[in-house]
Amino acid sequence: MKKGFRYLSMVLIVLLGLGYVYIKYSSAKEGELAPDFEATLIDGTSFKLSDQKNKFVLLDFWGSWCGPCRKENPKLVKLYKKYPQKLTVVTLALEKDSLTWKKAAKRDGFEWKNQIVHQNKFVMLSPIARMYGVSEIPTKFLISPEGKLIGERTFDEIDQLLSNAVINKE
Repeated sequence: MKKGFRYLSMVLIVLLGLGYVYIKYSSAKEGELAPDFEATLIDGTSFKLSDQKNKFVLLDFWGSWCGPCRKENPKLVKLYKKYPQKLTVVTLALEKDSLTWKKAAKRDGFEWKNQIVHQNKFVMLSPIARMYGVSEIPTKFLISPEGKLIGERTFDEIDQLLSNAVINKE
């Protein structure tokens, strides 16, 4: 009986700890400045979200192993090609294996430079995914040219917003 109670207590403590970490890092709020982050792109160069100026940024969390992600990727590629002057696409692959994303990204037509891969046994524990409160993928966030979080949007909503947007070049 004591072993069962100890086991149950340990499981409860771990779950509470994970809940705390998730809540602590899910600070992305619509209308506020998007949480800034730095990462290394797949080509080895440094990327900082706050350096992206004068364009909307579409931050897309996906995985090569995720069927719904792969199904949406053609829509992402279409948006990228349709709005090159208005949109910067940043994809963040949440992966267990560091190699499978490369084949998937190539097959799906990812031509943009801003590709980030986070490899972790528990893919949702990516620090950037936690920062944005990502609990499932695919998840995408649109960020204004001023760096404000517009929020999670569908591809149709993003397309409509971008078609109506006027970008002021400074």
